[in-house]
Amino acid sequence: MNKAATAPGAALSPTAFATLLLIALMMGGNHVAARLAFDHGVDVVTAVTFRSGITALVVAAICWLQRVPLALQARHRWSLPAIGVLIAAQSYCLYSSVARLPVALALLAFNLYPLFTALWARVLYGHRAERRVLVAMPVILAGLALALDVFGAASGLGAGAHWGRIGAGVAFAVAAAAIFGLALVLTQHEAATVDGRLRTATTMGLVGLIAGAAAAAQGGLHLPNAPAGWVGLLTLTFLYGTAFTIMFIVLPRLGVVGNSAIMNVEPIFALVLAWGVLGQRIAPMQVAGGLVVVACVVWLGLRRR
Repeated sequence: MNKAATAPGAALSPTAFATLLLIALMMGGNHVAARLAFDHGVDVVTAVTFRSGITALVVAAICWLQRVPLALQARHRWSLPAIGVLIAAQSYCLYSSVARLPVALALLAFNLYPLFTALWARVLYGHRAERRVLVAMPVILAGLALALDVFGAASGLGAGAHWGRIGAGVAFAVAAAAIFGLALVLTQHEAATVDGRLRTATTMGLVGLIAGAAAAAQGGLHLPNAPAGWVGLLTLTFLYGTAFTIMFIVLPRLGVVGNSAIMNVEPIFALVLAWGVLGQRIAPMQVAGGLVVVACVVWLGLRRR
């Protein structure tokens, strides 16, 4: 849930920059591996259970080894469970989108979350959106329209047939963006003082429990039915857990904290990986739209706060 970045106005060292790109690569690879698992018998709740449960154990071990204080304020006792429930819903929606769309397109649609973050901050806390967000909003939407081929020109199917094919996946991705935006706003205003390692351990632990309960309710985990599915499931778990471990062990030593604009290049890595691993291809016009979305989100992330 937590993405890493530099403090406002601080220059990234080459090592920190490379580390952030590595995390973005692993996060993109996580979603490509998830699609591979989904194509071979794994369902969404099984993937979320494995990924979140093992990540929670890894980060909890980091908390124990680094003796992270466990004291919580009164508001943290409701905000942390609320954030955990939101991230569980977001994880389900995003993986559901990845299961239905080309991976890069699912992540591009999910990259609407900065706009939803501004919306929720306005609705819940009365914060006016920054001018830069208002300027970026129509550009992001236009780029996303190109990336999704809203009129069905690139697919050759026409708008109706094209949306019949991608509509559910886009809806899941947009829902994930809206939920994640709300989780970010609650984190900033209600749980920002909780140590990031403890916050992530509790959040991922709760997500794993919710997903595990959902899996039990539907008859148990849906494990892979082919070796490729096991490769996908184990790879997505490894990449996700490793990325979070790097965030909380390596990045603090590099002076890198908070949210990272650099990591929003994840859809670009996913585009290349999905092409190489899954054979997924999108039209040049869609690639151009994706670059517009990523550039705008990076521009927003680089603003001084």
